[in-house]
Amino acid sequence: MKERKTKIVIAGGGTAGWMTAIAMTRLIKNTEVELVESDNIATIGVGEATIPTMQFFHEILGINEAEFLKATGGTFKLGISFENWKEKGHKYIHAFGETGKGCWAADFQHFWLRGKLLGLKHQFGDFCVEQVAAKMGRFAKVKNKGINFAYHIDATKYAQYLRALCEKNSSFSRIEGKIAKVNLSENSGEIESLSLESGSTISGDLFIDCTGQRALLIGEALNTPYEDWSQWLVNDTAIAVQTESTEPAKPYTRSIAHDSGWQWKIPLQHRVGNGMIYSSQYMSDKDAEKRLLENIQGKMVTTPKKIAFKTGTRTQHWNKNCVAIGLSSGFLEPLESTSIHLIQRSITRLLELFPVNGIRGTDIDEYNQQTKVDIASIRDFIILHYVVTEREDSPYWQYHKNMEIPETLKHRIELFQRSGHVCLKNDELFEDSWMQVMIGQGLIPENYHPIVDNMSDQEVTKFLNDMQQLELKKASSLPPHHAYIHQYCPSKH
Repeated sequence: MKERKTKIVIAGGGTAGWMTAIAMTRLIKNTEVELVESDNIATIGVGEATIPTMQFFHEILGINEAEFLKATGGTFKLGISFENWKEKGHKYIHAFGETGKGCWAADFQHFWLRGKLLGLKHQFGDFCVEQVAAKMGRFAKVKNKGINFAYHIDATKYAQYLRALCEKNSSFSRIEGKIAKVNLSENSGEIESLSLESGSTISGDLFIDCTGQRALLIGEALNTPYEDWSQWLVNDTAIAVQTESTEPAKPYTRSIAHDSGWQWKIPLQHRVGNGMIYSSQYMSDKDAEKRLLENIQGKMVTTPKKIAFKTGTRTQHWNKNCVAIGLSSGFLEPLESTSIHLIQRSITRLLELFPVNGIRGTDIDEYNQQTKVDIASIRDFIILHYVVTEREDSPYWQYHKNMEIPETLKHRIELFQRSGHVCLKNDELFEDSWMQVMIGQGLIPENYHPIVDNMSDQEVTKFLNDMQQLELKKASSLPPHHAYIHQYCPSKH
């Protein structure tokens, strides 16, 4: 007997919808994929910075990197420059690479701490080739993944690019229309079909909610609760605007802290993405827009766009026969460019646990547990930026300085402060990043691991100086970022 095809219905397009569609279409056989979206519903489309995990997603899908970057006006990203976060006028770079080399018992920060006591002047980031290259404005892909990088992309063009790839597959179809109603089974409570305003009905086996913050399926139809995290992440509004480029694109994102929020600058080949993230409790929309427009360069190519949001997460990301992917599953502000990563991780997790011959509760439970751990870790990492700081110069920063933080984050901070150790879980996303941000924002451990004392003062000094010179040499050998883009993936935009 021929096995029945699994019918996957994706509600909504945008980055989440089209990333899901391309993955399901290319990687899962014996499926029929339908994506329902309306040209009359605008997508947010401002999430233009990514992290290195996107490379893996494209590799498993067989997406050509140069072609994708040309289509999206993309540039390369070595990290994020955090400005005014520790204190006004201070900046550091959280880069994607590994900092230094440690040993089996002690990571590199322990050797660097010993070096500081010996008078070493090098900053922690001087031992990370990605950070050195970012400061120099240099980039090139290196064999054997010798350079860790991500991308800056035009999210709207990315969705269009993925759509074109999907439409080449006979098992995929796109349906134009607005969803008028989500129809549930009276017996199981599962989603049976979607009714469109046109009068047509779309039935399916597995429904993916990519309807953004509206969460028409997971929220409105299935009443899945939303866990509010705004007591820790108080920002609730963004204003975004695009400008013409005024200089060659830097190979990093800029995150500039202000009195009541922070501003992003994301350089593409053909323009710059700008925005202000802030808390409406501490700054009015009018003042936020004024502050943003005073701190941009180049002619505006779009009008400022306001986006309201509530940080938090669904208590279940897979409920019955519905999986929420993207903003329908929750929202974490884009401080560490994790939005597209969370979409990608949701997709790959669903592929790993894809229901064969029916949906099982064990698969749902495992999916939800893994997602809960992942998103809580990223939440803590973002909160870290606000609490490890010397800023107390406004009510906004005073609130963060004094607020209660999750116990999981409190443990990480105290562990690092007392002993220099970083508490990492299995397969955790941010490894070296915790050290870079904590040290970058002024949290210097009180002690280092005693195994470092097996080296003499002269050995430690030579070890550190040689390593720093090696990273400087590697970075200096790279071409200017803009020259590499012009040679590798010039956009026609």
